[in-house]
Amino acid sequence: MDVPALTREEVRELDRLAIEELGLPGVVLMENAGRGAAEALLAEFHARHGRAPQTVSIVCGRGNNGGDGYVVARHLHARGVRVRLASIVPGELLVGDARTMRVVVERIGLAIETLSAPDPRWLAQCGDVWVDGLLGTGFRGELEGSLLAWVRALAATPAALRVALDLPSGLDADSGSARPCAPHVDLTTTFAAEKVGFATASAREFLGRVVVIPIGTPPELVARVRLAKKRRPGA
Repeated sequence: MDVPALTREEVRELDRLAIEELGLPGVVLMENAGRGAAEALLAEFHARHGRAPQTVSIVCGRGNNGGDGYVVARHLHARGVRVRLASIVPGELLVGDARTMRVVVERIGLAIETLSAPDPRWLAQCGDVWVDGLLGTGFRGELEGSLLAWVRALAATPAALRVALDLPSGLDADSGSARPCAPHVDLTTTFAAEKVGFATASAREFLGRVVVIPIGTPPELVARVRLAKKRRPGA
C-alpha cells in the first residue's frame, strides 16, 4: 500500500498518535526505523558492489536522528560489519529514546568517539559507507556551528555508498530546499513515508534513491493524520 507523503508536522502527529493512542513506545518506532535502514543499506551496497560493506562510519547528532544511527550501528554490528561511530555531543547530553539506544550500543562495547568538530583523520577512514545521522525532519532555517562544519565535512567525504537517515542533513522536509553545503547522498532511508519536499527538483539532486522504511505505524493512523490536515481551515 502506497503511503502519501507527509509534512514535518504530520510526521510528529503520526508519532504522537502511535505512542499515546496505540501505546507503541517511541523506542519501538526508533528500533523499527534503524533496523529497516540497516537492512536497506546492506541491500543497496550489495546491489551496487556484489558484497557486504566491510566498514560503515556513522555520524550521530543529539536528537532522534542520532538515536536512529545507534540502532543502525547495532544491527550492522550484529551482521558482522565493522562499525565506526562519532557523536557530535557527549552521551550525557542525550535524552529520551536517543539516550536509550546509545546506552545499548555502549553496553555492547562499540566505541563512540565524541567529535564536536569533524576530524579529518576520522573522516579519512570512513571505509565503504558513511551514514548521516545528524539532523531529521525537524530541521529548518540555517546551519551553524558544529552542525555546519560536520555537514560540510560529510559532503566533501567520498565513499562507495553515502546514506542519509530520514533525509540529508540541511534539507527542509517541507519545502525541499537544501542548504548549499548539504551532502548529496546515494541512498535516503526515510521513515514511515516520503516527505512532501522530496517531490521538488531542488531536493531530488540531494536524495539519491529513496527507500521508505516502515516503522510500525498502521495505514489507518496515516489516514487520520492526512484527514485532520484537510479539515483544518486553509489546508
